[in-house]
Amino acid sequence: MKNLDKYKSLLTGDVDGLLLTSRYSRHYAAEFDIAEGVAVVSAKGCQYFTDSRYIESAEKDLKGFEVLVVDGSHSYFDRINQFCEANGVKTLGFEQKYLTVAEFQSYEKRLTAALMPYQEQIDAFRATKEPWELDLMVKAQEITDKAFAEILGRIRVGMTEKELAAELIYCLLKNGGEGLSFDPIVVSGPNTSMPHGVPGERKLQEGDFITMDFGVLYQGYCSDMTRTVALGYATEEMEKVYNTVLEAQLAGIAISRAGVIGADVDGAARKIITDAGYGPYFGHGYGHSLGLEVHESPSPNSRNTAPIPCGAVCSAEPGIYLPGKFGVRIEDVVVFQEGGCRILTASPKNLIVVPVEK
Repeated sequence: MKNLDKYKSLLTGDVDGLLLTSRYSRHYAAEFDIAEGVAVVSAKGCQYFTDSRYIESAEKDLKGFEVLVVDGSHSYFDRINQFCEANGVKTLGFEQKYLTVAEFQSYEKRLTAALMPYQEQIDAFRATKEPWELDLMVKAQEITDKAFAEILGRIRVGMTEKELAAELIYCLLKNGGEGLSFDPIVVSGPNTSMPHGVPGERKLQEGDFITMDFGVLYQGYCSDMTRTVALGYATEEMEKVYNTVLEAQLAGIAISRAGVIGADVDGAARKIITDAGYGPYFGHGYGHSLGLEVHESPSPNSRNTAPIPCGAVCSAEPGIYLPGKFGVRIEDVVVFQEGGCRILTASPKNLIVVPVEK
């Protein structure tokens, strides 16, 4: 089923049209990304509005939509109202998560159709990926794996976290990334105890752990991975923490399959960390879904008591963070399938010790 047809299936009962304002939902509906615009969907027809900067691409590449330009004579509000009148649309389901209060007030004031919050229904389809979506995510992950293999050869004592982050971004884009899923996290030494630390001026030192969390966009779809490596050597404590995190991740992956409760996946990994005495130092969830956005639903975390559907793509990223000392996180991306999961991340997970040039 085409994604646009999935959206049309929502047009029963509460709403007779959809107002798609986020880039993610417009991309999902059209199966092509246009940076700016608004799409409207009804049972009778679908239209996509954008300005002169994108109109040529929209007319060429958008399937299933009539494309109309917005300009000084035809505002978005004008176009939407004309669409609603022509297609008998009285109520539009809209994406409340992506509108500011000011934007919502403008739509509510100037549109002839009533607005109904419909984010949950609009987002629900993205929980399960189609085969062609998985193909794009596999490609995004391949790019990420290649960048990791390259960055290992660029790590040097004395370079700053910022410099390493810049090298990593270069490797990601050079290998085919069309953008970044998010700003990379590159931290070292005691800074690795901060799960979302920001690269700074700290210089890499022998004996550091270095945590790198990064991903790319490929045709709009995200990759995401984390690896923690040691520079020069790892102490016995560092090895113990690393191996505990790895064991926890493997425990979560082992029970990851379609239909498993999200909290149970989190619990399987968390038990390993807790039994090893590090329970208070694993504060975030085991993972999250990803696709057009790097954080989507459903998530394998302690708050999710619902089953994970077949075709969901989720991260597997437990961690241990010892304040003032160091932290470890290992992250793969997996596809939940019947009877098990498919791991998309190919990079090695054994503790890598990057040699120091003498």
